[in-house]
Amino acid sequence: MRFADAETVHRKLDYPYLMDVLQAAHKDAPPTAEHMVSDEPDGGENIFVTLVGWKRAGGIAVKMVGVFPENLSLEPPQASVQGLVALFDPFTGAPQMVADGEAMTFRKTAADSGLGARLLSREDSETLLVVGAGGLASHVVHAHLAARPSLRKIRIWNRTQERAKALVDGLNLPHLDVRVAHDLDSAVSDADIITCVTMAQEPLVKGELLKPGTHLDLIGAYRPDMREADDAAMARGTVFVDCREGMKGSGELSRPVDGGVITWEDIKADLYELVQGAQLGRRSRDEITVFKNVGGGHLDLFTAIALNNRLA
Repeated sequence: MRFADAETVHRKLDYPYLMDVLQAAHKDAPPTAEHMVSDEPDGGENIFVTLVGWKRAGGIAVKMVGVFPENLSLEPPQASVQGLVALFDPFTGAPQMVADGEAMTFRKTAADSGLGARLLSREDSETLLVVGAGGLASHVVHAHLAARPSLRKIRIWNRTQERAKALVDGLNLPHLDVRVAHDLDSAVSDADIITCVTMAQEPLVKGELLKPGTHLDLIGAYRPDMREADDAAMARGTVFVDCREGMKGSGELSRPVDGGVITWEDIKADLYELVQGAQLGRRSRDEITVFKNVGGGHLDLFTAIALNNRLA
């Protein structure tokens, strides 16, 4: 059985490769996927997530991760997402690989949104705005750069400016114009692609400020009480998801549906429909596209198989 630590995961799963793998995987029928979210006993904001993806003749992947938001405030700080991803042989059930869960989650999530940008954003996009400066933020930068090499400017906004500055310095992209965005509204109105990686419970991105042709990528809001973009963004944009399974559990979609802003039938397509050509993506230069990154065990399976292939 192989073991991949975080450094190995990041080194082996470069974004051009992983995005190609995910795109190819969506040409086939979806694998079986199940998930369980366990809340912290006796209350609290911590959760433990178990995801299972099973594709006949492909593999069985099980991800077990804890999401502990306050870990970053510990001394010394710890990652807020920690756990393991295990891959099993689909014919015998024998374990094949175990990999660092945080690294696998970062890679899978960023590549998922990168694929959404590859399929939906304008090919001449020049300015990327990242809302949030947590552990995932640097990964979505590199995934979007892989999806859109045309990007020339990167702006980072975070509630805590010091963390935004630390991310800017840590990205080490001297060939690009990378800066802290001090005013979120101004940054939103200037961006061609916006990616949100926050734990926000109330909207941060105002849809009225989106310029024609913007691609809005929403990664947070994995719970019904969370949200990163407001009703105007959903009303103005054409809404896509990575997978329809599980999308009703996100406040990003359920809250505007409950409010009558959009309906579930307004979700234009998922990645399977886009990749297979069943639905069109962007239809014009001025269309605003909204991509909700829901995630799921099928993506962990695809990512685990991709890593195992590179370890062979």
